[in-house]
Amino acid sequence: MIPNTDAAGVQTLAFKMQLKPGVVPEYKRRHDELWPELETALRDAGIADYWIFLDEATLSLFAVLKRKPGHPFEQLSTLPVMRRWWDHMAPLMEVEPDNKPRQWALPPLFHLP
Repeated sequence: MIPNTDAAGVQTLAFKMQLKPGVVPEYKRRHDELWPELETALRDAGIADYWIFLDEATLSLFAVLKRKPGHPFEQLSTLPVMRRWWDHMAPLMEVEPDNKPRQWALPPLFHLP
């Protein structure tokens, strides 16, 4: 991902993911019932203000998150809870061989602070 960093060192990251047809309600339900231990892991990794938007015409997901400096963000993918979440979500999305959601970085082109 291509981060955009503000003066306080907080990075804003944006990326795209892809849903499979017919799974939008289930994808939303699973996120509405986000596991507390996953939320804790995300926050411990410095993630805050995390949004996922849906383009209904293409089933593309557009995610934006803020990452605070000084947190073990890179280690998030090694946590058992993250791996379980990926396995849980894999039937709904395009994924890599390890079930990590396929992600396409979205570089920043404009920002109005």
